[in-house]
Amino acid sequence: MQLCVIGAGYVGLVTAACFAEMGNRVICVERDTARLAQLRGGRSPIYEPGLESLLAQHQASGLLSFSASLRGAVLHADVVFVAVGTPQQEDGSADLRHVLEAADELGRVLRKQCIVVNKSTVPVGSAERVEQRIRSALQQRSLNFSVPVLSNPEFLKEGSALEDFTRPDRVIIGSDCPHAGDVLRRLYAPFVRNHERILLMPRREAEFSKYAANAFLATKISFINEMASLCARLGVDIEHVRRGIGSDRRIGTHFIYAGCGYGGSCFPKDVRALIRSAEQLGIEPGVLRAVEARNALQKTLLFQALRGHFSGLLQGRVVTLWGLAFKPGTDDLREAPSLVLLDALLLAGCQVRAYDPVANAGVARRYPREVASGQLQLCESALAAVEGSEALVLVTEWKQFRQPDFAQVRQLMRRPLLLDGRNLYDPAELRALGFVYQGVGRAIQGHCKEEAA
Repeated sequence: MQLCVIGAGYVGLVTAACFAEMGNRVICVERDTARLAQLRGGRSPIYEPGLESLLAQHQASGLLSFSASLRGAVLHADVVFVAVGTPQQEDGSADLRHVLEAADELGRVLRKQCIVVNKSTVPVGSAERVEQRIRSALQQRSLNFSVPVLSNPEFLKEGSALEDFTRPDRVIIGSDCPHAGDVLRRLYAPFVRNHERILLMPRREAEFSKYAANAFLATKISFINEMASLCARLGVDIEHVRRGIGSDRRIGTHFIYAGCGYGGSCFPKDVRALIRSAEQLGIEPGVLRAVEARNALQKTLLFQALRGHFSGLLQGRVVTLWGLAFKPGTDDLREAPSLVLLDALLLAGCQVRAYDPVANAGVARRYPREVASGQLQLCESALAAVEGSEALVLVTEWKQFRQPDFAQVRQLMRRPLLLDGRNLYDPAELRALGFVYQGVGRAIQGHCKEEAA
């Protein structure tokens, strides 16, 4: 098929690359001139494992191209995907400005019938609004062909987006037009050959499914973090509890890992958008408010633990952070727990040494003064970051942090304090190596005579 993807952001690039991989001809429209030049040069503006090579491969094959012109990109398009950003507004609701601008422009440039698909995360009723705006613009041009608008929410996890797209758990197609729904089903057929995972439903239900899925996963995370808080007070290890409840198939093992809070571009924004929608409908979203409040509290946990270990005396302390991105496999810092911790440490006068495999540059852009003054040092390796440190804090569980040489780490540190924000390590093993260990919802292991020094 001939496809157009509007927006070369995270969702748009993955969508364009994966459909090109299946033999479709895809034109991706991007108006940012710097980003467009980068893409045409074979470089991806975002970090996602495998994406850059896939983009380069299909640009070379001619199946994928990038353009600044929507008019030319839709000239022969069978399906147009709208994959633009829907940032959070001040009141928590989703900002549909870019989606509606895309709809208005489509109405001005379309010359033939095609199918438009909302790939962006949008509130219930957005497909109807987009369809109405396209129809109005076509009528002003005295054109009477129909342009059905479908909802096709994305369920991509940063760090494994290509795998998620090409081997999806499910593909949700929201369509009120049977023919258009069938076209999109055929487009996705190569990705679901082994199992039928395409769910056809009305548009509004598809739009809401995206929000409900993210809100439920965020709820699981906040729930286990609240249980971890209780465990810490009761002398119970949350890791045993997690395994105990996770073996129940009704609960499952996913998203019940205690930690220092969730971040990213989806969960925080989508929970807030649902809260705002409920408020507008006169419904009190008590569960969702609790999810958000627990997550905000959880992001302060590591700083509070550090302050407790040092009896509030943090000025001049050297603290190491391992991991800065909101999760492994991405350079995305949006709503990252590391930023809450960094802000608190810098304000308290700590000297921070940090390392992340891919997110150092983003942090440097966010804290230019602190980097220039030397208060924040972004190191080139995990071991370099711990040199002379009085506390090591694991924030993001990158694979390379799973089995470090802790004997060497201990030698490089001034004090053997390790705060495990993701419960990645064995407390008994670290205690045997001389560390003072504290996880999330786990008893403190070891004793440091220099704690109050």
